[in-house]
Amino acid sequence: MAYADDNLHFKIFSDPVHGFISVPKNLILDLIQTPEVQRLRRIRQLGVGHLVFPGAEHTRFVHALGAMALMQDALKSLSEKGTHISAEEYTSALAAALLHDIGHGPYSHTLEHELIADFHHERMSRALLLHLNDRFGGALDRAIQIFDDTYERPFFHQLVSSQLDMDRLDYLRRDSFYTGVAEGEVGVQRLIKTMRVHPPEGGADAEMTIESKGIYAVENFLISRRLMYWQVYLHKTVLAGDQLLRAVFRRVRQHFEEDSAAMVDEGAPALCFFLRQQIEADQLDDPTVRERFCTLDDTDVLYSLKRWMEAEDPILADLSRRFINRDFFRVTFLPEPPEEPLVEAWRAQVADWLVREGLSPAPRAAADAAYYLTFDFSRHSAYERTQDSIGILDRDGHVQELSEMTDTSTVAEMTQFVVKPYVCFPKAVGLEPETAVAG
Repeated sequence: MAYADDNLHFKIFSDPVHGFISVPKNLILDLIQTPEVQRLRRIRQLGVGHLVFPGAEHTRFVHALGAMALMQDALKSLSEKGTHISAEEYTSALAAALLHDIGHGPYSHTLEHELIADFHHERMSRALLLHLNDRFGGALDRAIQIFDDTYERPFFHQLVSSQLDMDRLDYLRRDSFYTGVAEGEVGVQRLIKTMRVHPPEGGADAEMTIESKGIYAVENFLISRRLMYWQVYLHKTVLAGDQLLRAVFRRVRQHFEEDSAAMVDEGAPALCFFLRQQIEADQLDDPTVRERFCTLDDTDVLYSLKRWMEAEDPILADLSRRFINRDFFRVTFLPEPPEEPLVEAWRAQVADWLVREGLSPAPRAAADAAYYLTFDFSRHSAYERTQDSIGILDRDGHVQELSEMTDTSTVAEMTQFVVKPYVCFPKAVGLEPETAVAG
């Protein structure tokens, strides 16, 4: 299948965030119409976030379109500033932006590691890119090079994956819009207009930079990112929903391992395929694994939970009911990780509660408490300069790393990696983690 780079004809998508998005009627529109991309319509962008922010019903599909639209804007701006971009590179960059998140599974990040061990959605995205490339007769060769950062002009990869890539610019702006968290609003167009390839020829030694006049827009972006993580992505009720959904999946896996009757087989077939066995990340090239994964979306999870609400196992039924009816556990952040004697005391309290509620017999209550009492850490760094720094281009043509600029003391503080331990437990159990730990 051959494609001419004819971008004169477009299909228009109306987007409440970026306005009208023009999609070229060439390879890009054909990719959008594939089942792999259409599946993203059935996966919410924020996982369980819509159960905390009622307006957050947007999907991975509109995010993919938005990232592609911002790539269009960025390439146009860079071209106007003297960086030559061929028609082939233009189409390939749009394809890479469109498909960057194609490997996400149901409920996005929540279940990434529950379905496939050591899984990261980027690996599945790449596996699907290779599969689509075979179907489209090699039309995605350059897009895969951009995705892999093996293309001869590396600034294209930075537009797809970096501290200021089109993915982040879209999801922060979009998630802020749909959640109503105004603090997360980002000046996307200001950032794009101040982007510049240095040197402008865009060769193998060139990198994406921000003109010095855009430094405050970058600072605002990083502050907004930090606020969105603590107020949205790592909101304690979102964490509670994540832990509850994972507990359901762990319980289902236990039944499959023990071959016990608990109606687990009545879940969605594609979902049960991954829960019945342990799939490893190195199996992503297996056509069966890839095909089953591509049939998975949020609907499979919801259908399965509704079936498991009627399970003979009281624990599985209760956990499933809690998620469907939004009866989440409580999450409390801790000043420091709890010591083992305290954990044992909390576990005993939860076990006693399970027995009183008739959810678990006394001999099994201590083991079953693991589904109702969990400890974890929320982690975030707004600016990871050691892995992928942001360069600021001054008027003399010199590039400095962002946090070293004298005007960005606030940014320097955001390079610190923040880790917050927390405990998740049933609201009906009278744990007092703050008092116990503090004492």
